[in-house]
Amino acid sequence: MKRVVVGLSGGVDSSVAAYLLKEQGYEVIGLFMKNWHDDSVTISNECPWLEDSNDALLVAEKLGIPFQTVDLSEQYKERIVNYMFNEYENGRTPNPDVLCNREIKFDVFMKIALSLGADYVATGHYCRKATLEKDGTAVHQLLAGVDGNKDQSYFLCQLSQEQLAKALFPIGELTKPEVREIAAKMDLVTAEKKDSQGLCFIGKVRLPEFLQQQLQPKEGVIVEVPASHEVYQQSVPKFDSKEAELQYLSKPIAYVVTMGKKVGMHQGAHYFTIGQRKGLNVGGTVEPLFIIATDVKDNVIYTGQGHQHPGLFRKALHIQPHEVHWIREDLRLKNGESMDVEVRIRYRQPLQKATLFQFESGLYIEFSEPQSAITEGQFAAWHHGEELLGSGVISS
Repeated sequence: MKRVVVGLSGGVDSSVAAYLLKEQGYEVIGLFMKNWHDDSVTISNECPWLEDSNDALLVAEKLGIPFQTVDLSEQYKERIVNYMFNEYENGRTPNPDVLCNREIKFDVFMKIALSLGADYVATGHYCRKATLEKDGTAVHQLLAGVDGNKDQSYFLCQLSQEQLAKALFPIGELTKPEVREIAAKMDLVTAEKKDSQGLCFIGKVRLPEFLQQQLQPKEGVIVEVPASHEVYQQSVPKFDSKEAELQYLSKPIAYVVTMGKKVGMHQGAHYFTIGQRKGLNVGGTVEPLFIIATDVKDNVIYTGQGHQHPGLFRKALHIQPHEVHWIREDLRLKNGESMDVEVRIRYRQPLQKATLFQFESGLYIEFSEPQSAITEGQFAAWHHGEELLGSGVISS
């Protein structure tokens, strides 16, 4: 009998994943990951992890499977939290959920599971795995979840073949309502439980409040750049190579304060991200202000009116050579090669038509249509239809 360790989070998805695996005849063990207990950076008095671990325990008891808690908070702080603070401090916007899967669930946690004699690790992600054979070798595919509204394959865009080989996603073929139905039928305590919001480790705390614990407030100016500014009127010059053209298209505009007018003050450029609309506290504009750039060195936020402001859009992005990650290693591009794909640059964004170009200077993604709020530090993930092929961290 194959043994599976399920990451029981105390939510409905992982509860049903454990139930389905048991039904399929696996020997199932439930493990709860405790990722956070540093009270010095938790603002709310609520303790979500205690409540969650209790729910996970009740589910394990109901299903009749062994259960234990593993404390991964030290590795979490080191690999995720410190990285996050560092990225924000440098004016980038990291994605802790993608990192959490790569570094914690499918690395630290997976190693613990394998040490318990597990053949597989299972989670409650809405995605699917398929395996095909290529030149006598098994190649694992990461596919979108059947529920298009809940597909979470994006959060797993940094997994490797080795990690996928040991992974199971039991609810990937189901929709959220079907998952809730199964939980209700089995009378699981998590059946009606709301999905968790906020960061994947501190539960109820909102990100800006969390960042304020470590990154000191620093007053700076908010500048509004008019959509009519000449910087947006320039046409693309002629280049002698595709690489030079892509370097030009993927470079963010270098803003200076004299390009616009001062419209307000902020408490630190490192708290803000491109495309953000809330939290600026600037009124009196015809259309809402959106952040088009942040300058953490000079502590300036640049904004523009309306979600169609030209400062929000770019036609291409760049990924540094060491940040290019292929799940499908067999499809990796060589220098000088290109590939037509569909790309998303944030969770839940509809897939966008694009072309990948690989050069020694890194990977470039050129979109068919200009994209809004391409954000440094976030992950771009590329697909062929339902299959996620690879991803990389967007650089400037």
